[in-house]
Amino acid sequence: MGPESVMMKIKTLMILLYLSLYPAVDAIADTVDIREWLVPWQASEPGHAFVDAGGRVWFVGQSGSYIGNFSPESAEFNRYDLRKGTVPTSIAVDSNRNVWFTSNKRRLIGSLNPSTGRVQEFSMPDNKAKDPMSIVLDQADNIWFTVENGNFLGRLQTATGQIDLIPIQTKKVRPHGIALDSNGDPWAAASGKNLLLHVNRADLSVTEIRTPNENSRFRRIAITSDNQVWYADFELGNIGRYNPQLGDFREWPLPGGPNSRPHGISVDKNDRLWIIETGSDPNRLIGFDTANETFLTQSDIPSGAGSINDMHYFEAAGEIWFGTLSNYIGRAKVH
Repeated sequence: MGPESVMMKIKTLMILLYLSLYPAVDAIADTVDIREWLVPWQASEPGHAFVDAGGRVWFVGQSGSYIGNFSPESAEFNRYDLRKGTVPTSIAVDSNRNVWFTSNKRRLIGSLNPSTGRVQEFSMPDNKAKDPMSIVLDQADNIWFTVENGNFLGRLQTATGQIDLIPIQTKKVRPHGIALDSNGDPWAAASGKNLLLHVNRADLSVTEIRTPNENSRFRRIAITSDNQVWYADFELGNIGRYNPQLGDFREWPLPGGPNSRPHGISVDKNDRLWIIETGSDPNRLIGFDTANETFLTQSDIPSGAGSINDMHYFEAAGEIWFGTLSNYIGRAKVH
């Protein structure tokens, strides 16, 4: 056997050894399986789906002022009506299965006990905080939230009902989406300036981080397991990454280009991003591998969607859930 054959066998053995030690993450097809269910309450703008620990999907009816839920197994919908004019805009479910929501018309955060139907309301302590927008729960079931036109971030301690408002120094930042890093610190996207906002949860101080392009505007963010902060640039059609350790940025143009209007964004267990391009009709779900920095898949939303503003990743089933302006609740199987 010649030297070249020996080297080829050695290389083959090294490749097989590498594959056995480092198995591949879940594979992705060119398109993902997407299914939608028509919500039975017409033109109610179902949105901001959230899956509880039992697999039930909760969502807000923004135009109908209700909280809804959906059981995928039975395809059954249920509804809890809120005060007229509540206009719920975001939703989350805590470890006790209480459902929390924002109302950016009534200046409050509310909670729903599904067992009793009881709704509690927690009003903003400052009249300037007129429009709570997005919420996220931390490990202690406290709520961190954005107040878009009011230009605040905030925390609601759910055990006591105390609300701490955190003013943002720069005017007209319009904080929109919010997410937590592995330390429990909140990060928020700005829809009025090219800024990312970082809250130190220990002292509630805010750091404003300016992104590379002055014309950028962000609606939602996602944070990968390495605490890299990812954003979707609604104005310029890019996705971007901010590295807090190095303080640097990188950006990639989306397949739909400058008019792709990315809005909803989520991250799965393999640190792959899932982004909705709302600038296309139908809306499209885009997959992006953050490790290889490559786009993976493009999938049309069957109903067209109108617009998908937010998404929720349910790791137990490998699914992303969303609501649409076309009056559907949808599910994408991503692994």
